[in-house]
Amino acid sequence: MQKNSQDHLMRQREAIRCRLKKLNGKQNAIKSKSSAMRESIVKKYEEMRRVLEEDCRITLSLLEMEETAAVRALDNLIEANWVLLRDIEVQLNEGMMDSEKQLGDRVSLLSGEQLDNRQVTMYEDRMLELLTATDPGLINLDEAKSDQLLGFTNNLLLFIRSQIPNAKRLLKSYSSEVVLDPSTAHPKLIISPEGDCATFTDVWQDVPEHEGRFDTTLNVLSIQCWDSGRHYWEVDVSGKIYWELGLTYPSISRKGQKEDCWLGRHAESWCLEYFDGDYNAWHGGTAHPLPISTCFHRIGIFCSFPGGLVTFLGVDSMTPLYSFCAGTFTDSLYLALCPGHDLQGTNSKPIRICRS
Repeated sequence: MQKNSQDHLMRQREAIRCRLKKLNGKQNAIKSKSSAMRESIVKKYEEMRRVLEEDCRITLSLLEMEETAAVRALDNLIEANWVLLRDIEVQLNEGMMDSEKQLGDRVSLLSGEQLDNRQVTMYEDRMLELLTATDPGLINLDEAKSDQLLGFTNNLLLFIRSQIPNAKRLLKSYSSEVVLDPSTAHPKLIISPEGDCATFTDVWQDVPEHEGRFDTTLNVLSIQCWDSGRHYWEVDVSGKIYWELGLTYPSISRKGQKEDCWLGRHAESWCLEYFDGDYNAWHGGTAHPLPISTCFHRIGIFCSFPGGLVTFLGVDSMTPLYSFCAGTFTDSLYLALCPGHDLQGTNSKPIRICRS
């Protein structure tokens, strides 16, 4: 009898050891695949940076070459003006000296005046010819082509911005239509006619009794539920200092004071909570404080049934906030929102599902 018990225990031990080996192998495989994917993505971004840097180098080289040619041409024109200016200065100095010598000799003075007139005429002709040849308006950059280059660069920038963040474009492709279910809403929540908004009111509303209605926590669930695929929603939380949002199984408790009615305080739901500047991710009654000080206006919720993932993001900058890996979801999931109490007017804004 004792030997049989020992044999059973040894087989159980071996089964656990085998499972641990497989789990460790799976863990290493996930790490290896993730590392390889990150490396591939980094290489692509480095390649894009090299392509853009090379294009920038070519564009700037073209502009610099044209600038050099224009500056060189202006240098030649400036030098031509300096040459004539120096000649005129020399003639002026020589003329003043000759005038002093010729003051006592009337004949010489008359001859000097005739010579001066001829020189003035000559320099006048040279000056006019030079001014015509060195008009600054003759030297220009090809501004139309430069404007085209700038336009192409701006269009490229606009295109790149339209394509990033890559994560946002990908997640947006998983957007799913969702409408809040008034029959699940706490009596102190007003649900908009469109079903996209929940607002706290201090008045206990006269609403029909419903077994699915929350009667203690200020929660409301979606009409839709999901049990496969990938889904993404964005929720507007601007102007609020307290809120909770997440995903839950339909089995979440709805009645009474138990914490099981709160989002994330049990195994049936996953939640992101914000209160007065602090973020916490909740699941299974465990809080995960997040080292984030940014007050986001929109929160994204991504759910992947194939990956067993629930991920929260700050949509304003597409900042990943926290991810839960459930492995395999055991039931369908509902979107859950909690706008929180009014808190003396500091938290009166509604919580709203974004339609775009």
